[in-house]
Amino acid sequence: MNILCTPLYEKQLKVILNDYAQEDFTATKKFKLYLDTILINLPTKADKYKKAQLFDDEDIKVIPHENFNILFFIDKISDNYLILAILAKE
Repeated sequence: MNILCTPLYEKQLKVILNDYAQEDFTATKKFKLYLDTILINLPTKADKYKKAQLFDDEDIKVIPHENFNILFFIDKISDNYLILAILAKE
């Protein structure tokens, strides 16, 4: 089981981290470290996350993290987790 990230997610994460880094570099490091921990543990914790309401697919789920929602897709065919996007909570 692999955890893969889309280019969209990587682009969005860079923007978020750059914005955070201008305010507080230490908080940025903590945010990224915690986010990495969540993603590394995704294969064992995926079932605890809720289905994303934006999609009519049980395999697209959302991870709440601080003021953000991370969307991911469980690809059962290729046995991968695909991190789709990181969106600010409304």
